[in-house]
Amino acid sequence: SQKQAEKAVHQKKERSKTKCRKARRRHINLVAEFNHRQRKNIWLETHIWHAKRFHMVKKWGYCLGNSPTEKSYRACYRAMTKHCLLQDLSYYCCLELRGEENELLKQLARICNIDTGLTFQEPCFLSGRFEGSLNLYRADRYPEDMLGPVTFIWKPRDGSENRQLWIWVHPALKQDILRELKAIFQCSEPEEICITEPVTTSIQEDKQVEVVISLGNKRKKEDKEGEKAVPVKKIIGDGTRGPFQSYSWIAPTTGITISDRSMEVLRYRLIGPLSHSVLTDTLKAASVQTV
Repeated sequence: SQKQAEKAVHQKKERSKTKCRKARRRHINLVAEFNHRQRKNIWLETHIWHAKRFHMVKKWGYCLGNSPTEKSYRACYRAMTKHCLLQDLSYYCCLELRGEENELLKQLARICNIDTGLTFQEPCFLSGRFEGSLNLYRADRYPEDMLGPVTFIWKPRDGSENRQLWIWVHPALKQDILRELKAIFQCSEPEEICITEPVTTSIQEDKQVEVVISLGNKRKKEDKEGEKAVPVKKIIGDGTRGPFQSYSWIAPTTGITISDRSMEVLRYRLIGPLSHSVLTDTLKAASVQTV
């Protein structure tokens, strides 16, 4: 019929405007598309790998692999017992505390208790050699009003009284724990609010962006159907914090600083007898020069 013929012609015109697969798969277009697709739910660094092999779910502001699409349970069990299995735990939120050691320990003692296990002030944890875990409570409310479990690790001492502490929390608990930390340290938002817009992280990357843009414009002249190139930018932030929210707070009296390092510090878990071998083969120790 005439309507079907007109519809076929219309579809043909629409199809002609669609770029070929090679153009759609150009690196700069892919990055721009990926950034657009993760505005609501942040992707982990390993998202593409998981998306091809797992059923993905949207939880806590992230897009996470939930269950494998094929039967890999035996392979995972074999890797855990005989080889090495790697898990991406980067969706866990990292809260960084900086300041004088005594002041940090004094206030942190209010949200934990020795009855539940070893706390922040245990010497083996203070040295930075081991990671600790404990349950946090609202200030001076133990054994009531538990906030939830966390893990933590101190940066090894460098001779200064100022220390650095990383606390890892589940994204579902982050807002409550961050609010309690800001309260006990009396931290307020800094005068200059830092806006975490998606930006490139180095001058070298800026130069690479300019080169890609120029190539994209050149291709556009050759291919009229091509779209204008978009600069390659990185998403900074995480699923629990908006792109225009503050991520650092300071206490005016003590100088204690709380920073939200979520998705800035990645976290992986290695399970299995060959985990240490994998790390030694992958990482190389830096040569430390002492003056």
